[in-house]
Amino acid sequence: MILKVSLLIVLILTFFTSSIKASTKFWSVQSVDTMKFSRDASRAPMSADKINEEVKRIADTGATYVAIDTPYDAEFLPRLKEWVTAARNYNLNVWFRGNFSGWEGWFEYQKNLTREKHLQMTKDFILNNTDLFVDDDIFTACPECENGGPGDPRATGDTQGFRKFMIDEYKTTKEAFLSIHKNVISNYDSMNGDVARLIMDKQTTLTMDGIVTIDHYVATPQKLISDIDDLAQKSGGKIVLGEYGAPIPDINGNQTEEEQNTWLSTTLSQLTTTPNLIGLNYWTDMGSSTSIWNEDGTARAAVKGINAFYDPKILNGRVLTDLRDPVSNVTLNYLNKIIKTGNFGAFQITYADPNTQINLTTTGYHNKFKIRDIIAHNNFITVPSNRWVWGLFDFRIWQ
Repeated sequence: MILKVSLLIVLILTFFTSSIKASTKFWSVQSVDTMKFSRDASRAPMSADKINEEVKRIADTGATYVAIDTPYDAEFLPRLKEWVTAARNYNLNVWFRGNFSGWEGWFEYQKNLTREKHLQMTKDFILNNTDLFVDDDIFTACPECENGGPGDPRATGDTQGFRKFMIDEYKTTKEAFLSIHKNVISNYDSMNGDVARLIMDKQTTLTMDGIVTIDHYVATPQKLISDIDDLAQKSGGKIVLGEYGAPIPDINGNQTEEEQNTWLSTTLSQLTTTPNLIGLNYWTDMGSSTSIWNEDGTARAAVKGINAFYDPKILNGRVLTDLRDPVSNVTLNYLNKIIKTGNFGAFQITYADPNTQINLTTTGYHNKFKIRDIIAHNNFITVPSNRWVWGLFDFRIWQ
């Protein structure tokens, strides 16, 4: 009898939430970058244990991706494989953000790659290293491409040539991944925000399947939001932050641990409110002014801040009348998202801050609630009934 009752409860709860499940993450891509070690230290001795430790810390934040910046040249392939292996060990997808060293002149390589040569080398790299990739990885062939090759289109005036190269890179990588039967995202071609404003017009963005990726550092969270929304409007696309973080001393000044955490938490909180942002990559985990871990691997305060948003909480609630009737099709608006209650008045909300406000609207009634108050009320929201019960009579007051 107890087993039957327990099974019935499970079935009821499953039915409550089956049609109203929210995403368990705020963004489809939540990444932390390892550039200072995966790229800048590519030639330095680094044990597999150290790499695993670094990647595990990133996985523990709730990240879905780790950004690995190791160059794509044959010399660095063994190191790149070590980083990729670590990512798989902790069930992370990889955002490949390397390049060929000859594009910018890294590691004493001669800066002599043409666009045509870069395209061919990129195609060959994908076809010759199929074991590196799994479905849902991201591959950026040329991060901040304006920093190498023929140069920055803002200086050269070669806007059309740069646009064509970005499109050709996407076409080449897309076809290469299709040929090896890997569903790898390859249109996250990050560029400086000002370059994106110049290059990513609506036609180019459409050709890139609607994605604009920017590496963007600003003084305030408000500025970051306004830049994202402005670029989305001008390009007609969705925005990905290929790099974001603080403090950059020339932009944010020097910040204490707590000031950095406040900046990051405030920024992430505001980023949850814009539907124009679909993914982001924090730059960087260690080794820079924006680090969220110290050199010895101990966490800075900002780790807690990023964890709150990369691994948010889930509220499974119900809307009931004061007569305990469930209310379906109630509108709940929070963080600029709109959801409707489903069967038995059930709803599900993803949140990081329990002080997040929910605006509720149903026929003849509107009110505001904070998530913490809903939790304190056993995950119920109570609204006035449209029924009046007297004796054996049940009156409908309003429809």
